[in-house]
Amino acid sequence: MTHGFDKDYWQAHWAERLADDEGTTLPPHPYLERELIGIDPGTALDAGCGGGAEAIWLAEQGWQVTGVDISRAALDRAARAARSAGHGRIEWVEADLTAWEPEGRFELVTSHYAHAAIPQLDLYDRLAEWVAPGGTLLVVGHQHAHGGDGHEGHEGHEGHEGQPPPEAEVSASAITARLAPEEWEIVTVAELVRSVDEHAGLPVELHDVVVRATRR
Repeated sequence: MTHGFDKDYWQAHWAERLADDEGTTLPPHPYLERELIGIDPGTALDAGCGGGAEAIWLAEQGWQVTGVDISRAALDRAARAARSAGHGRIEWVEADLTAWEPEGRFELVTSHYAHAAIPQLDLYDRLAEWVAPGGTLLVVGHQHAHGGDGHEGHEGHEGHEGQPPPEAEVSASAITARLAPEEWEIVTVAELVRSVDEHAGLPVELHDVVVRATRR
């Protein structure tokens, strides 16, 4: 099945998610804390922020956060979760990442399983443009080329059963190949496997790509 990853797709995705697990607390991806150790907080963009777990975690660490998502339903959930956590100052922006342009650059641009209606690597190219000099790009995506084995648990943003479609998959080398050495210092290039509990309480194995780079 081909996924367009347009507004209608994500609105339907989040409407289903809200019906399934409204009121649950979603943890941020584990790579976020690991990769940002030792980096002083500043301005941060969470691109494709979904239900807001990563944006809220960043705010808790002192970052000034802008969360952008194409789905109004996702942003409404994120805003409610942020208020409950005492982080009402996060800026939530409803926008299409294929067309949206920020007013300035950010000291951190991060994306966790974000997909848009353009090729995945083209989306990462756009995100990279929004990183300020000396800033950090942190991308977490679905690892490419695992077929149907051990690649269950497409999470969308933070947890959705089913396999990730081919359009959502990338490799670490494909991402880093888009980051010119004269402009970027590559800090982390990893393809990792982790186990999470799905809604039914059963363990699911996820294959992740993690790339962190610093703009020179």
